[in-house]
Amino acid sequence: MDKQATGGVKAGASLGFCNVWIALNGHLLLQLDRTVMPGEILTVMGPSGSGKSSLLAFIGGFLDPAFEADGEIWLGEMRIDKCPPADRHCGLLFQDALLFPHMNVGQNLSFALPAEVKGRKARKDAIAGALQNIGLPDIESRDPATLSGGQKARVALARTLLSRPNTMLLDEPFSSLDAELRAAMRDLTFGAIRRASIPAILVTHDAADAEAAGGPVVKIGAPPAI
Repeated sequence: MDKQATGGVKAGASLGFCNVWIALNGHLLLQLDRTVMPGEILTVMGPSGSGKSSLLAFIGGFLDPAFEADGEIWLGEMRIDKCPPADRHCGLLFQDALLFPHMNVGQNLSFALPAEVKGRKARKDAIAGALQNIGLPDIESRDPATLSGGQKARVALARTLLSRPNTMLLDEPFSSLDAELRAAMRDLTFGAIRRASIPAILVTHDAADAEAAGGPVVKIGAPPAI
C-alpha cells in the first residue's frame, strides 16, 4: 500500500489501517495497524475521552483540528484518508438517530438514496423495501417526532444503508436504548452489515456490544490528563 489509488471502491472491499495513530496535546491516544474484512466488525473499546470517536472522525474526514493524526486508510485499493469526506462514502450511526425533523420518514430515507437510483417508482420501491427490511412497513408519511426511540434507531439504520456506504462507522449507536431494544438493534445492525458485506468499526464502552459484534476487539487506555 505505497501509492494512492485513483479508482473507485469495489463491492466487498476491506478497510485497512496502515500505521494509523491519533494524539491530543502530545499524548498518544491510539495506534492501529490492521485490516477489517468485508462483513467484519472491529470493536474499539475504552472509557469516555480515550479517543474512540476520534478514530471514526479520522476515517470519515471530520477529525477536530485539535487532534494530531497520521497514517493511511484504505478501502480496497483506494486510499481514502486524503479524499474529501463526501468521497469516502462512510455510513455513520450515532447514539442519536439525527432524523431531519422537517421531513417525514419517507423523505428522510429519500435524502440518502444515491443519484443512480432514478425515477419516482424506483426510489419509492427502494424506500418501501428499506422499511420492510427493518420491520416498519408503510410508515413513509409518519413524522419522526411520533416515532419511539427504537423506531427512530431503525429508520436511522435504514437511511444509512440506503446510501450504499463502503464502510460503517458506529459511534455508541445502542447506548440510548433500553436493554431489550438494544439487543434487537444489535442483531438488526450487525446482521445488515454482514449481509451487505461491508467492513465496520464500532466504538463502545459496553462489553455486550463487542460480544454481539463477534469480531476482533481493540482496547485503548484512559484519557489524557488535562
